[in-house]
Amino acid sequence: MVTGALEGAALAIWPILLVITAAIFVYNLVVHTKAMETIKTMLSSVTSDTRVLALLLAWGFGAFMEGMAGFGTAVAIPAAMMVAVGFDPLKSIIACLVANSVPTTFGSIGIPTTTLASLTNLDPSHLGTFISVQLFLLNLIAPFFVVMIIGGGIKALKGVFLVTLLSGLALAIPETIINAVMGPELSVISASIVIMAVIIICAKIMPPNDPAYAVKQTGEVPKVSGGEGLVAAMPFILIFVLLLLTSKLFPAINGPLASIKTSVPIYQGPGAKPYTFVWIATPGIMIFIAGIVGGFIQKAKAGEIFGTLGSTVKNLKFTYLTIITVVMTAKLMTYSGMTADIAKAMVAGTGSLYPLFAPIVGALGAFLTGSGTNSNVLFGPLQIAAAQGLDPTNFEDLGFWLAAVNSGAAGIGKMLSPQSIAISIGAVGPALKAYLENHKEIGSEEAHNLEHEIEASVIMNSAFKYFLIFIVMHGCISFFGQHFIHEIHHFFF
Repeated sequence: MVTGALEGAALAIWPILLVITAAIFVYNLVVHTKAMETIKTMLSSVTSDTRVLALLLAWGFGAFMEGMAGFGTAVAIPAAMMVAVGFDPLKSIIACLVANSVPTTFGSIGIPTTTLASLTNLDPSHLGTFISVQLFLLNLIAPFFVVMIIGGGIKALKGVFLVTLLSGLALAIPETIINAVMGPELSVISASIVIMAVIIICAKIMPPNDPAYAVKQTGEVPKVSGGEGLVAAMPFILIFVLLLLTSKLFPAINGPLASIKTSVPIYQGPGAKPYTFVWIATPGIMIFIAGIVGGFIQKAKAGEIFGTLGSTVKNLKFTYLTIITVVMTAKLMTYSGMTADIAKAMVAGTGSLYPLFAPIVGALGAFLTGSGTNSNVLFGPLQIAAAQGLDPTNFEDLGFWLAAVNSGAAGIGKMLSPQSIAISIGAVGPALKAYLENHKEIGSEEAHNLEHEIEASVIMNSAFKYFLIFIVMHGCISFFGQHFIHEIHHFFF
């Protein structure tokens, strides 16, 4: 038990917490250097149509923040930006929660997926591809929901149907290709850049012209030069470049760096294998390097950079405790046979219909823990054990499929997670207060109603119908899609 728990702690610290710390550190540093304000200004000046701007902020920039940092930033930051521009606070939060439901599994440089792959000994590229295939349809429809939430119904799609469809395809197609070719780490970050590029190009080439959805302009939007924009985005650009150069696409670089590792025998029970620490060729190290170099480019001093790192570590202390204990628990459950026993009971109860209910397991994990990573750690091994119970002779592909179901459904569960909702309220509350202070023309009754909207119970009730639609769709995809597992595997690999 002790050595199993220690192996869980080792896995949690390196590489999971390393990546989380690095990603949040870079985000905090970009906020500290005011580069985030420049990025916000650039995005907000693209269009005067609320629907297109919602797609850009909630769908495109939200996916980028999820791929970069995760942990609620993809809801908190875009929602706060939308409220600052003049969007309804409740609609902003719901739109961002719905938009964030699909990229969660590849958040924080793909850490939920790569963690699940490490824990279950599955190939991360194959696992990521199965996830992206399962999420393809949800990736397409999510931006339509974003537009309808902001615009007040299906009529809001008039005039923006094409840009909405293209923005969905801009996530679904690149995400699938990148997972198959490179792996999950850059799949959402890269796709989010494609999304934002597609939306910006569409906004310039065929701008919608409907006064009913025009952004309320309050003063002149400041201009941002190309050079300022490049410097503001530099940490993110460096992350992309470094992760790409050290990936398996460049074996001349990846090979020597990946060989710098240490294997340590930790777990002492039956079937024990040494745990390997990869010291350099791991995403967390590359993100740290990109953040520090990017910070210097943005003229931050060494004291500011490492001070930001120190405060990041301090603020994440409870996150560290949670993740370490969750991973330790998952390891103990797996090694002791608890996970297999639970899976057998679930398969016995549902029989061949189990894949239909498999997404509920992943969604429940994220709802309870507020984290796609934690849901995968808790219930990923259970899905593998369930696959073995369903098809003991040929469970490998079904194991990939059900593990992918768990990871994809975790994002849907985060839509209702109290942690996600609390983070969104914490970010939107101050943004709404600042907006109301700058707009004295808004009456006290209306201001009170707007503030009353951003309560946890109101948000949860509003988001529940979207959660129900997504989880039912994912269940159907899981159940009917299992019959095509071999064809999918053959097509991509």
